[in-house]
Amino acid sequence: MALQQTITVYNTLDSAYVTGGKVGQLFDAYPDVTVQVQKVEGEKGSTEFIKIVVKGSEGKLKGGSAPTFGIVGRLGGIGARPSRIGIVSDADGAVAAVAAALKLADMQTKGDVLKGDVIITTHICPDAPTLPHEPVDFMDSPVDILQMNEYEVLPEMEAVLSIDTTKGNRVINHKGIAISPTVKEGYILRVSEDLLRILEMTTGQLPVTFPVTTQDITPYGNDLYHINSILQPAVATDAPVVGLAITAQSMVPGCGTGASHEVDIASAVRFAVETAKEVTQGSCEFYNKAEFARITQLYGTMKVLQTSGKPAVSPL
Repeated sequence: MALQQTITVYNTLDSAYVTGGKVGQLFDAYPDVTVQVQKVEGEKGSTEFIKIVVKGSEGKLKGGSAPTFGIVGRLGGIGARPSRIGIVSDADGAVAAVAAALKLADMQTKGDVLKGDVIITTHICPDAPTLPHEPVDFMDSPVDILQMNEYEVLPEMEAVLSIDTTKGNRVINHKGIAISPTVKEGYILRVSEDLLRILEMTTGQLPVTFPVTTQDITPYGNDLYHINSILQPAVATDAPVVGLAITAQSMVPGCGTGASHEVDIASAVRFAVETAKEVTQGSCEFYNKAEFARITQLYGTMKVLQTSGKPAVSPL
């Protein structure tokens, strides 16, 4: 069960005074877990990026060769103070990522140590700005997406699960969690069969997926519509990236308060933890390597979609 960790982390983040340091204190009792916090200033304020590393028994940090798994809690901010009082819906990605780290850390003390290292990243900002967006307002961030990717998407991550609240749209009409197709080097690949199996197992329901468009996997700032930032990690790495969306049946703005559901967040935590187990022991593949080699052989690279594209040409 991951509900206890979810509630612990939620209550920690649900504060105007929360800092990265206070989040880091949740891991003080775990000797094989390291936490780094770095404050970064942006044009609209500051935030604190947090990196939590849960070392594996055969991970690369101990000289082993087991795969390294990355969990990214993607969000604009956990609060929109002073315009909104309390924790916002957008915070769910951070809550889920930190709660997954806390669950993995607690497992270690009970003898359940994963083979590979797991790196969890997110950022802590209780007073982020908001941003107009259709059909409902987004949370903005004090720092831009390039800075987020710099601190959250790390070269050591061999597969990345990006967790984000994805409720402000009309294309997902399901309350709970859903996964995206795998995105790698500008290609939208088919949904991983292994991840569908894990999703069925952890939710006890038929697996729910959500559509991804080419616009969604291009970098922010190109004046194209994006469903949200859930797949922005894919522009910063050649590793396969899958979005894990915390969803709602109705449209919920990211800056809405009182809109987080602990059971849904805990479902995301369970999925992330089970995926971490299987990826680090080599029993879960985010994509089919032979199919990816074939598609690139036939159609070439699509890495241009990881860039800002061609400069705009002014009309004569």
